Amino acid sequence: MNKTRTKSMDSKNLLKFLISSALLLSAASAAGICSTAVSIHGYKCQEFQVTTDDGYILSVQRIPTGRDGGGRPPVLLQHGVLVDGMTWLLNSPEQSLAMILADNGFDVWISNTRGTRFSRGHLNLDPSDPEYWNWTWDDLVIHDLPSVIELVFRQTGQKIHYIGHSLGTLIALASFSEGKQIEKVRSAVLLSPIAYLSHMNTALGVVASKAFVGEITTIFGLAEFNPNGEPVANFLKALCAGSGIDCYDLLTAVTGINCCLNASTVELFLKNEPQSTSTKNMVHLAQTVRDGVLSKYDYGNAVFNLEHYGESRPPIYDLTKIPHDLPLFLSYGGQDALSDLKDVATLLDDLKLHDIDKLHVQYVKDFAHADFIMGITAKDVVYNQILAFFNNLHS
Repeated sequence: MNKTRTKSMDSKNLLKFLISSALLLSAASAAGICSTAVSIHGYKCQEFQVTTDDGYILSVQRIPTGRDGGGRPPVLLQHGVLVDGMTWLLNSPEQSLAMILADNGFDVWISNTRGTRFSRGHLNLDPSDPEYWNWTWDDLVIHDLPSVIELVFRQTGQKIHYIGHSLGTLIALASFSEGKQIEKVRSAVLLSPIAYLSHMNTALGVVASKAFVGEITTIFGLAEFNPNGEPVANFLKALCAGSGIDCYDLLTAVTGINCCLNASTVELFLKNEPQSTSTKNMVHLAQTVRDGVLSKYDYGNAVFNLEHYGESRPPIYDLTKIPHDLPLFLSYGGQDALSDLKDVATLLDDLKLHDIDKLHVQYVKDFAHADFIMGITAKDVVYNQILAFFNNLHS
């Protein structure tokens, strides 16, 4: 009697477990980018996952058509550091680049790099494991970018138009300089391009780049750099207090004074961002600021560099080797504290031998770093130019 009763209770518990699991999975799905930021506006949206060759499971969204249909080539949107794919979707559909592209018939794909909230899976590691965070943007060049481009290419059978912002431009430039992904890319749009960072003048960035020396890894370990977590929050507070920087407006302290942000968009941004990255990645970016060159991660001494690269110094990414016939559109701002005018000039000097009809450069005097993805005037000032650039390629 007792055995029968126990079996009956186990079955009920199993049923409860299955129902609760289904509800949890449903809730997790409902919290994805498609359902929270795309489908609600009447667009079709598909969620994909792709696994990199080093085991990271990345979230990718697809908006295959606009509200008026589609049929045009795929466009991949790649966000910057400390944010995720949501940054392309914070404004209204009429002002968000992802929806504008979809409404103009493009097949839009949105990438989310490793460590951000929807891309925290791994075949063997957990985000609580420090080894999960043992990577820099070199690894985004080597693993993440090829995996996502291959996914889009496999699904569509077409070359992509690439659009990157901030760090999304850096990993593309580095990849192209090594001749990678070129055969699958139609063109590249680089918004707030960062390659050289030695003239960066964002108040917090300058102070942080000096602080992000090797010793910082002793404080955090080679682990997660989560701006919303207590250790990093305390670190940033100490940086701000010690340097006299007003970090109440963290967005301005990091990006410069943005001209054209809607208050409600900033509020939505702060609800969704910032996202985690690896401490090692922040150290690598700081090396780029301090050293004035674009190179692979410096392990700090000749022995470790020899072990990783076969050279005592980390190899340089030579941007002059980017194929001269790759169509490029660069747009940069006069108020951008991260993508400084002098550093953009250095990048443009690397591109001076680019085919003249393949390089399009736009300077927006009033724009700072975030204006390019969230500015309410970005459609008229920048996005329409991107559409014209794409249309000319297809004419």
